[in-house]
Amino acid sequence: MILHIRGCSLNNRESQKKIFSSFYGYVMSVCWRYTSKQEDATEILNDGFLKVFKEIHRFAPAYSDVINSFKGWLRKIIVYTAIDHNRKYYKYELTTSFNEKDVEIANIEESALDKISYDEIIKAIRNLSPAYRTILNLYIIEGFSHKEIAQKLGISTGTSKSNLSKAKVQLQKILFSHQTVLIKNEA
Repeated sequence: MILHIRGCSLNNRESQKKIFSSFYGYVMSVCWRYTSKQEDATEILNDGFLKVFKEIHRFAPAYSDVINSFKGWLRKIIVYTAIDHNRKYYKYELTTSFNEKDVEIANIEESALDKISYDEIIKAIRNLSPAYRTILNLYIIEGFSHKEIAQKLGISTGTSKSNLSKAKVQLQKILFSHQTVLIKNEA
């Protein structure tokens, strides 16, 4: 794999194909966390790999494990590409306020939460608005601070905090309504 990374910096098409095919699944999983549409995920993936191949000559391993170092570098580029994509296509939705009166928070029994699968959680995250999904991913999964999120998205720190809070409430509502349907179907 190290040879293919070097090959990409020399614009070798075979090396680019190998890197693309080797990391396709990983990159697509990152893309899917930032969008709910297949077309958007594919666009982010393609734009991200284009940036990777253009900038791979700048890659310098951060630690001795070159593959994992590359994977982290790749992930960072894909996340920034997803942010740029959402800013470009969902600009006004990134600052949309959410009316909390529209959401009823239900008491969720622990047993219902225990039944929620990874796939159900990912599906629920995809149902969030682009603003909420992006901020939830950046804060919880990527570990960005609210200040960093605000700078990247061109919003205030308060908006980032507010949207994260609202995303959690909306996610809870989505998961609860899905769990309620499952429980009714089991009865």
